[in-house]
Amino acid sequence: MEKFNDIISGNKLVLVDFFAQWCGPCKTMAPVLENLKQQIGDSIRRIIKIDVDKNSALATHYNIRSVPTLILFKDGKTLWRASGARPLHDLKEIVSEYI
Repeated sequence: MEKFNDIISGNKLVLVDFFAQWCGPCKTMAPVLENLKQQIGDSIRRIIKIDVDKNSALATHYNIRSVPTLILFKDGKTLWRASGARPLHDLKEIVSEYI
């Protein structure tokens, strides 16, 4: 199993979705993130989902106070972070800034 730090430490972008099963806005983000991955392809290494209820230590480490929270990483560093559901065009624009 890959470790979180190994995943986010690469030289390609990784978008992390901190979510919860019970969260309505989190559920609306699932198809948006799938579409994002299809549209931007290899520009981003991965989009991963982290369940805050199952990964509380990681959520605490990244100071996740609300879900969904999206964090864009490259080389282990946070490039962008936002809480709340985001439309596809916003996410494409944000990711494009860092490619």
